Amino acid sequence: MTTLITGARGRVARAVAARLHSAGLPVRAASAHPAELTVPDGVGTAELVLDRPETFAAALRGVRQVFLYPQPAGIHDLIKTAEVAGVEHVVLLSSSSVLAPGAESDPLASHSLRVERALADSGLTCTFLRPDAFAGNSLGWAWPIGRSMPVQLAYPDARIAPIHPEDIADIAAQALTGGSLTGRSLTLTGPESLSFREQLAVLAQTLGREITVEHITRAEAQEQMGRHLPAPMVSSLLDLWEAACHGPAAIGETTETLLGVPARTYRQWAEENADAFTGR
Repeated sequence: MTTLITGARGRVARAVAARLHSAGLPVRAASAHPAELTVPDGVGTAELVLDRPETFAAALRGVRQVFLYPQPAGIHDLIKTAEVAGVEHVVLLSSSSVLAPGAESDPLASHSLRVERALADSGLTCTFLRPDAFAGNSLGWAWPIGRSMPVQLAYPDARIAPIHPEDIADIAAQALTGGSLTGRSLTLTGPESLSFREQLAVLAQTLGREITVEHITRAEAQEQMGRHLPAPMVSSLLDLWEAACHGPAAIGETTETLLGVPARTYRQWAEENADAFTGR
């Protein structure tokens, strides 16, 4: 039963593909640029561009399961092609933001929510994985930390429960290989609630040097973030972080609760990725 892995250049997708392949299961890795993929021997590749329906049929030929990154463009055509191809199960890497009030109009949440709704209206069995904040989001601090500059934050005391990407991959692989998670909607987090300030303290301990946190205004943060992100997305993120200052982050499902395996900690992620913060 071949599983198609979309977005196969992404860290989670690559880890899912590797797990299935190691288990001796047939896997096909799909990307808009398949020639750029690095895959294990025996893993096939395919072109799949989620807003180009003409790429769907070949990528889905002989596929029974799909690990899907959310992309509203083309989702209805993808579902139709998947149903014709005989796909039975889709595991969607969604987002916990779909559960927030106003998700329909939020530029971050609506992206995943539209895909979830399209899949829910289909005849496919669907498993929705809704991770909260990724531990890897901390890489956004790599540039100033690597240059011994302060990390500037509008909401340094916003608390999240960052999840290690390998934990997401473990849960996704289980959803694709066992029946216990099939058809469920799961909000995934790491095992602990940490503020941005506390995450930076972990990074400082890991690196063996001080990291200065500088509190800036929301307007200053909007200006900085707006150099790289659309304004509505910046506002959405800042609203999220402002709300997260009022108490500990809720702990959702983890590898501990779902798989009986201790969840990887933020400190573990920091130790594994310390080189990214050295400025080399």
